Amino acid sequence: MNKPASIISCLVIFLVMSAQSFAADLGGLVSSLKGGGYVIVFRHGATDDSQKDVYPFKFDDMTAQRQLSEKGRAMARELGEALKKLGVPIGDIYTSQLNRAVETGKLLGGKDVSPVDALTDSGASSPSAMANPDGKNAKNGRAVREIVNAPPKPGLNNVAVTHKTNVADAFGKEFADIREGEALVYKTSASGPAVLIARVQPGEWIALAGS
Repeated sequence: MNKPASIISCLVIFLVMSAQSFAADLGGLVSSLKGGGYVIVFRHGATDDSQKDVYPFKFDDMTAQRQLSEKGRAMARELGEALKKLGVPIGDIYTSQLNRAVETGKLLGGKDVSPVDALTDSGASSPSAMANPDGKNAKNGRAVREIVNAPPKPGLNNVAVTHKTNVADAFGKEFADIREGEALVYKTSASGPAVLIARVQPGEWIALAGS
């Protein structure tokens, strides 16, 4: 085998092994989630970029908000079905007050949600806004962390659906790359702050449920 072919072969083997390893890790996480005690923070699903938020926010006016796209709704619905199939018990669902987060929460949780101010877009509708947990959005970041640090009812996992600026407020700018539908999974504790366990893309839950 020549050198370029050998390199390609090794790369393919590495990628396959990495995918198998991640699937095993996610499978182990799901087993733990079945026992409850976690908070799963989702960024809302894919949206229609042709729509713009009107600020100050008008929570009861759907024409003044960016909404989920059909792709976003389908993904949230599939994600909800996957979590149900995987046996992940969902407790309280907290969301942003904006409809794209409310709708995501209802579709993935299959139940009513509780919209709260702390999870509502702290970027104030500005596409160029970038949160800073040590600056003006520190108060908002603390409020998000309080939601994540609160242990769920026994045997259940709470869900929070929010926006990328709020995630960065709470956990740092290194999380500002969170994708639509991506989840941060936190293990709660009665003795201290919740600990980040994994970042999971929506397609990964769905793939595991279908395997």
